[in-house]
Amino acid sequence: MNTNSNSYTIVYASVMVVIVAFLLAFVSSSLRSKQDKNIELDTKKQILAALNIRNVQDAESEYNKYVKSDMLMQADGTLSENDGAFATGYEKEAKELQRLHIFVCDVDGQTKYVFPVYGVGLWGAIWGYVALNDDKDTVYGTYFSHAGETPGLGAEIAAEHFQAEFKDKKAMNDNRVALSVMKYGKVTDSAHQVDGISGGTITSNGVDAMLKDCLTSYIPFLTAK
Repeated sequence: MNTNSNSYTIVYASVMVVIVAFLLAFVSSSLRSKQDKNIELDTKKQILAALNIRNVQDAESEYNKYVKSDMLMQADGTLSENDGAFATGYEKEAKELQRLHIFVCDVDGQTKYVFPVYGVGLWGAIWGYVALNDDKDTVYGTYFSHAGETPGLGAEIAAEHFQAEFKDKKAMNDNRVALSVMKYGKVTDSAHQVDGISGGTITSNGVDAMLKDCLTSYIPFLTAK
């Protein structure tokens, strides 16, 4: 065979592409379970962070220690046990599968409820978790993260100092979600509002919309006696 011919080059390149594609598919398939487990552990760390439990070494055991149930809210606000797999994409769970998760937790003998939230910032997706006390109103803790907000500006929603501003705020007012993120320096209702990120107005607005949109879905549970 003439190794200098165009046909040889095309055949050789085609064979190499097939071999490389096969190897990549094999490696991806082999690592899939490990990747899925890492995503699950990261999600559990985020839930724990909303409970003010951060920098854990063993996320699995800490999660099992504090999170007692992964529940699904029914239309009337009652809860039923999630009998499916542990979820990591809560926007899909809510919008496509109509499954609203509430994590029932126990921290030092006190019940806490953790709610997934998700929305859009300036450059992409933002998400997080909000933990409420057993009164279903007082914020115990929050966790927020983002896909690509601007460092030093919108990305500050992932900073603990911003998330700490929500602690002890009230989520509800007159059976509606009142927890809000205001433009920096424009807080008028300290019971329900926190300052947004200075210079990160659009991302702050995204967090505000995320909280209102997602927590409103849980009003049947939040207002149930």
